[in-house]
Amino acid sequence: AQFRPEFLNRLDEFIIFHALGPEELREIVDIQVDQLNERVQEKKLKVELTPAARAWIGKVGYDPVYGARPLKRAVQKELETPIAKGILSGNFKNGDTINVDVTEDKLRFSPVREFQRTPNRDRIYS
Repeated sequence: AQFRPEFLNRLDEFIIFHALGPEELREIVDIQVDQLNERVQEKKLKVELTPAARAWIGKVGYDPVYGARPLKRAVQKELETPIAKGILSGNFKNGDTINVDVTEDKLRFSPVREFQRTPNRDRIYS
């Protein structure tokens, strides 16, 4: 498309944006997951994604035309909504770490209770 000279004279410079690569997508997914962790922190929850789950979210949330714009919606639909439903149903409780993995092209959520993470120590009562 050709632009009129009046429009072109108003531009200071041209910036060319290249397509996002896998590393950039990984960084964006990490930022989104960090923001999610900040929001669930008040419930003393933590969300941990496996590398496969991070890659899957990046794949689902990437569009060649729109770049990573759909990524936020993918995080909301594929991560936030199932986690919110899990909290409301009581599957995820305060202190849980929610491990997220991908199997059969679907995310799987498994809570790890706080007491499961702490080492079992012998206690001596007197």
